[in-house]
Amino acid sequence: MKKLIEFKKQRELGEIISDTFAFIREEFNPFLKTVLQISGPYLILFLISMSFYIYTSGDLFNFKIGEDFSNISSLPLMFGSLLLFMITGVLAYVFANSAVLHYIKSYIENEGNVNLEEVKNNVKQTLWGFLGLGILKWMTLIFAIVLCFLPVLYAMVPMYVIFSIYIFENKDATDSYSFSFTLINSDFWMTLFTIIILGFIVMTASYVFSLPAAIYSIIKMGIFSGEMDPESMMDFVDPVYILLNIFSYLFKFLLNLILTVSSAFIYFNLNEKLNFTGTYERIQSLGKKED
Repeated sequence: MKKLIEFKKQRELGEIISDTFAFIREEFNPFLKTVLQISGPYLILFLISMSFYIYTSGDLFNFKIGEDFSNISSLPLMFGSLLLFMITGVLAYVFANSAVLHYIKSYIENEGNVNLEEVKNNVKQTLWGFLGLGILKWMTLIFAIVLCFLPVLYAMVPMYVIFSIYIFENKDATDSYSFSFTLINSDFWMTLFTIIILGFIVMTASYVFSLPAAIYSIIKMGIFSGEMDPESMMDFVDPVYILLNIFSYLFKFLLNLILTVSSAFIYFNLNEKLNFTGTYERIQSLGKKED
């Protein structure tokens, strides 16, 4: 019998990280199945468009020194594939992240028994709000990056929990955005350290899955053998290289789900410190049991 994980309670840094992985471990099969059922079509389109973009960009720069730039005619094709790559990527990540948070919401409301149809319907209903909130999120982060390093660190925390607020608080996009800055005041520094540690874990794992494609391209260019050929530097994009990149992006996509799950735990931790919602619910449930 699987263990029911309580979301609505206060947690320290280590507990947030350990419970994030514990939840994924306990729910791995139904959780991954649900996310892939909802985001799968967009993920497939994303990987296809990514491989097409890698192929067209590699073909564009596959010219020999001294030859004319006849491949420049492929420029519109490359930018078209890049645009398709970006659009399908956004859709894949939006549907996946929304599915994760709605899965957790159903898990909480049904005491561990997730309703798949309920999750699917909720993802569809919140799609446009999710997209709008995503635009607000990235505009904020880009603006913070332009300002300096410290504003980025400050903006990271509210933007990390903004989707969880939208799903669990049932607020609209603008209210979720403004409330995120209020919520983080309950425990800003611990939350920031938690995000940095989780980001480091996921980033390290992502680099590991990127190594096969990087090693293959290095071998193909002859760097290890010391026989590097300028022409080979432009000719390492082949089916094997594209396939390795597809696997790399697929694993990165799945690793991103860890951060989304952790954002729910961080949200409930901050909300509990601010509003004691879970504590009041447990007290009420005890009163009902005594009656």
